[in-house]
Amino acid sequence: MNSTVSDNPAQQRYELVVDGHVAASYYEIADGVLTFAHTEGPPELGGKGIGSKLIKGALDQVRAEGLKVIAQCPFVKAYIEKHPEYADLLK
Repeated sequence: MNSTVSDNPAQQRYELVVDGHVAASYYEIADGVLTFAHTEGPPELGGKGIGSKLIKGALDQVRAEGLKVIAQCPFVKAYIEKHPEYADLLK
């Protein structure tokens, strides 16, 4: 299992590959603000915490890059609400 979240700027998404399946969170970026638009994962990965691991890794990278976040994606919004340590990233 590859447990590293990676940024794929060409496809404007953060990715987490698990057992050959890709979970991804799509974004748009402009003026130092990254807007999470949609997160998806294959059904094979459902219920394993993969989505949360993906978003945590993505938010950690966003913080390291000094960007702000708009959480249009309901999954990302819910993750930040459950993990207030990321609330400072919100625009």
